[in-house]
Amino acid sequence: MPKYASLMTLADRDVQNAQELASIWGELETELDQHEATLEDSYAILGEYDFLVIFEADDREAGFKSALAMRRHGLEGQTMPIIDVENISQLVDEI
Repeated sequence: MPKYASLMTLADRDVQNAQELASIWGELETELDQHEATLEDSYAILGEYDFLVIFEADDREAGFKSALAMRRHGLEGQTMPIIDVENISQLVDEI
């Protein structure tokens, strides 16, 4: 199953407290499940972006829908497909 990483910032969502911020992840996990995707990990990060979200999706369409779902929850950013470093050697061998 393809994996994706999203670098996100809190954009349109006005978060008043830590509990409200935590609720975003529960809502997001539920919605990703509806789009044939699974939330793997999420991290708060320092710098240009606020969060790193890693998820798996059944296919590219499910990945796209999942990225749009994050926007609906007030998260803006960039989503890109990723692969494990261990798989890079296999890709190189195939070229």
